[in-house]
Amino acid sequence: MYRPTALPRRIVLAAAAGGLAAALLTVPAASAATAHDDTSSTAKPTIVLVHGGFADSSGWNGVISRLQDKGYPVIAPANPLRGLPTDAPYIASVLKSIQGPIVLVAHSYGGAVITNAAVGISNVKALVYIAAMVPDEGETLNDLFAKYPGSQIPDAVRQVPFANPDGSTGIDLYLKPDKFRSAFAADLPEATTRLMQAGQRPFAASSYTDKTTGAAWHTIPSWALVATQDKAIPPALERFFYKRAKSHLYEVAASHVPMISHPSLVTRIIQDAANAVD
Repeated sequence: MYRPTALPRRIVLAAAAGGLAAALLTVPAASAATAHDDTSSTAKPTIVLVHGGFADSSGWNGVISRLQDKGYPVIAPANPLRGLPTDAPYIASVLKSIQGPIVLVAHSYGGAVITNAAVGISNVKALVYIAAMVPDEGETLNDLFAKYPGSQIPDAVRQVPFANPDGSTGIDLYLKPDKFRSAFAADLPEATTRLMQAGQRPFAASSYTDKTTGAAWHTIPSWALVATQDKAIPPALERFFYKRAKSHLYEVAASHVPMISHPSLVTRIIQDAANAVD
């Protein structure tokens, strides 16, 4: 049964520069009660899905198909994963191209991206955080990961240098093949995680030291899912984020990728957010 209710120590990189929720709901596994009919003919908001590090938009496929079946327009843009100063403006540009209300959804590091990107964009009506980072203005992800123990990411990452356009050297982070499943997606079949590991998209280590410049959750209502078996972001850190943001809170026994292991529940949470802003 579902129960509604992307480092504990700093990553030290050799060359890198870089209360309680408003609603506490119960969602049965077989069905989810809602005050709105899925078949409503009312125009629906656009759902924008933002992935995090070590991943791409395909992680949302199970959610996308369910939302499309319910009549929602969906966009799942490619998050550049070059750090907040690049990623947040890029996602903001996608949001600015959309007419009508938006429900903005993110996973893992993508939560930090949308927290920054949605600031000042008036048609973003709801934020949905799925096992995600939710920083406040002036905070870095490194500082936040230091608050709670439990992440396996520090021991799982492999660092690969790359050249920036200005000639400086950056560091990309990958998850090691033998650590990917346990740290990122332990509740998925091994055959699935082998494919995910091979196709993972690295992200710049500077993402962990970039400061958040604005926090949209102060003015936009949010919904949030705690993955209680998460080995990437400690569940205690997720609860800290969501309590601070006064999010509508849900929990599920899942790894770091509940949008893949529990796509129906994640779809239900997105619908709850969409229904609340209709």
